[in-house]
Amino acid sequence: MTRPSPFRSRLGPTLARYVAVKRALGRRGDGIEHILRYLDRFLVSRHAEDVTREIFAAWADSMTHLSGTTRRGRLRAVYYFCLFRQRDDPGVFVPDPTQFPAAAPRPWPHTFSEADIVRLLAAADILPAHNASPLHREVARIAVVILYTTGLRRGELVRLTLRDYDAVARVLHVRETKFYKSRLVPLSIDAAGELDRFLLARQARGAPSRDDAPLLAHCHGTTFGGYTGTACGRLLHKVIRAAGLRTVQGRVPRVHDFRFTFAVHALWRWYRCGTDVQSRLAALATYMGHASVLSTQYYLTFFSATVDAASERFHAQCASWLSELRDGGGQ
Repeated sequence: MTRPSPFRSRLGPTLARYVAVKRALGRRGDGIEHILRYLDRFLVSRHAEDVTREIFAAWADSMTHLSGTTRRGRLRAVYYFCLFRQRDDPGVFVPDPTQFPAAAPRPWPHTFSEADIVRLLAAADILPAHNASPLHREVARIAVVILYTTGLRRGELVRLTLRDYDAVARVLHVRETKFYKSRLVPLSIDAAGELDRFLLARQARGAPSRDDAPLLAHCHGTTFGGYTGTACGRLLHKVIRAAGLRTVQGRVPRVHDFRFTFAVHALWRWYRCGTDVQSRLAALATYMGHASVLSTQYYLTFFSATVDAASERFHAQCASWLSELRDGGGQ
């Protein structure tokens, strides 16, 4: 059955083709389609047949109530759409991206320490009882464990089903997530033990046991279902606040900071062990489901721990040579 087009304006067929091309190139396309729907509805409301300079300016003005970062993201999505159209028609309007709102600086990520994780697990275990969701303590605990030990994205976690866990091999099968990538994620012995205990608790509560049942089961009264990314995020934020954790800027750490922590701790361990980090980045990129090693290298720029470790290694390998140069021995 063909999926009906979500676009209704005169540009609808071109908008749909652009989204299809993005998906064919490995992009999920949902976010792009979501933004282009806003443009499509605006074109219909203005009875506009094309994106002209005036129509684009009016659309931009209609979003002044949004944050600068959100507006910039939407405007850039349409900018790239216009570039796509320009390949076939050099005369189409292309907005000037230098006039878009400036991007807000990214929040400095928080690196959870081992002591932080201990506090989070303790906070999860003593969450107030929730009659409508009797598994919420167990779900909170296993969510912290999996995110911290595997670096999974929140969306990947909530989409896991029972068949995605191989208890014998201690492996999670993360299926077609961002960039349409699937991957196998090995678990540590401790993490697998936590997951096995969670499954026993899940079974004791009467959660469904079919293969396609969501791993993180949520009980709505008498009916079990799965967590959404938003609901899982709210639960984890409740745990983080209960643990009293704050970043150096005084804000509550984000759920995504678990992923940062996993990457940084892996890099830190490799530096400490004398491993050639550059040669291991490809493995880390595969494990984390990155599109390329460039995405993984991003983590190197954020954390002083890896910089300090790299400096220590450089000093250990080159200190004698530098001393010779300083003392004139290298002449």
